[in-house]
Amino acid sequence: MNITQLIGLTGLLAFTSTSFAQSSYPDAIKVPDGHKIALETTGVGEITYECRDKPNAAGQTEWTFVGPKAVLNDRSGKQVGTYFGPPATWQAKDGSKVTGTQLAVAPSSAGNLPYQLVKANPAEGKGAMTGVSYIQRVALKGGVAPASECTAANKGKQEMVKYQADYIFWAAS
Repeated sequence: MNITQLIGLTGLLAFTSTSFAQSSYPDAIKVPDGHKIALETTGVGEITYECRDKPNAAGQTEWTFVGPKAVLNDRSGKQVGTYFGPPATWQAKDGSKVTGTQLAVAPSSAGNLPYQLVKANPAEGKGAMTGVSYIQRVALKGGVAPASECTAANKGKQEMVKYQADYIFWAAS
């Protein structure tokens, strides 16, 4: 097999696995037709939660999402960016970044954040995030609210929960 055939075969395998992966996700978080993967990353970090009063429920408390902080690594494990918020912001090492609006979530497995589909705002700066139109959060590990008690006695306490998720960035084909 020559190098051209090998590259073609690698591209075909990548296309096949991407197509299969997309079809295995819940419909709510599927990216609309007419888009292609621009960047695949794995976010590794933590999510901060704070014990706060429940809105419209006097005397009740709950763990409330405060924000994420993670590094974004490419498939070889090299850091290519960061993820932080609020607002949810994905920033490439080249300085380009996107924020977005959540369109949909769908349950994943127990103990893990839900799948998510985000409509990206136009990128700030030129670089890896230029042209990104959607961001999919998949392959989730952890990140849900702490299991520890949230009561009036510990109101204001913050806890950080480790998580990992793949962030797939999509651009128009």
